Amino acid sequence: AVTLMSAALTRASPCIVARRPPRPSRHSSRARHSSSATVAMASSSSPSPETTVVSAQWLKANIERPDVVVLDCSWYLPAMERDPRAEHEAKRVPGARFFDVDRVSDPSSPLPHMLPDAGAFAAACDAVGVANGDQVVVYDGAGLFSAARGWWMFKAFGHDAVALLDGGMRAWEKLDGAPVETTPPAVPIAAAADACAGWYTNDASNAMSSSSSYRATLRPELVLGKDDVLARCVGADAAETLVDARPKPRWAGEAPEPRAGIRSGRVPGSACVPFFDVLDAEDRTFKSADEIRDIFAAAGADVRYHGTKKKVVASCGTGVTACVLSLGAAIARGDGTPLPVYDGSWTEWGAEGSGCPVDGK
Repeated sequence: AVTLMSAALTRASPCIVARRPPRPSRHSSRARHSSSATVAMASSSSPSPETTVVSAQWLKANIERPDVVVLDCSWYLPAMERDPRAEHEAKRVPGARFFDVDRVSDPSSPLPHMLPDAGAFAAACDAVGVANGDQVVVYDGAGLFSAARGWWMFKAFGHDAVALLDGGMRAWEKLDGAPVETTPPAVPIAAAADACAGWYTNDASNAMSSSSSYRATLRPELVLGKDDVLARCVGADAAETLVDARPKPRWAGEAPEPRAGIRSGRVPGSACVPFFDVLDAEDRTFKSADEIRDIFAAAGADVRYHGTKKKVVASCGTGVTACVLSLGAAIARGDGTPLPVYDGSWTEWGAEGSGCPVDGK
């Protein structure tokens, strides 16, 4: 899978509330909160939030908790020849809802899956029944790929209690006694994407609602644009280091980009940490915190910002695998703090006519 994937790879309002439809049940046989006593018990004895990754064993032990919401964030490159919606339709972690990280995005941007407005993200969360107090768990069918984008999106909108299922659907299916749901999904597969799109087409007044709705609050320090990278990551006096998650041949300018109209090469002064370097090649789980720190350090980046070291920014081709590095750094730091992500990534920077400087062969 790593070989295939590596070959395939060779704006926002600050705090907006969206309408909440009737909240889906956790499973078809059990309502989300059976009584006010249950709610009180959960609030008085809530465990510490999980903010980076959880194992399949953890999810199996906690999946019945009323505050745990599981989201399938699968998305695949065309060369991977997989249909994430069809796969979710066929089977999923019990109670999981499909959260389309490709289409829960800004439709006005010419770039792929750019971060949506806070109100649109809130609408998507409402559509799949996510509340601000929930422990969100994201996963994908590749093991560990696009779900990291989902993790970073929630972090970027102020939802800290979000964790990625380490190893994804494959890890879940390997776990003894872990059930797989094959009945039709309780929540429509297109619910999140349609709600996001609808937010942009509806009147602004329709995006506002009662206090029971999801609140999305952008953390602008986690999202960089082209001008930010130019000002902070390029030049002799650059204050930050951009770390690129693309394969090294593409970063070095030795391999062509897979998208038409995109130049080969790299952001001047950037480092390269291919995203699959921080993953175990066999089971698609993250390597240890120490190993991840060493991998970044070998590329010239200190994710802990010790001493006078430069801060680190993650980038990639379209803003997906940069989120793997963002999450890997959060693990290496030990406190769940993500790396900022250059959302437009190389598709924006390397575009012919972008005006951005490019280094490479």
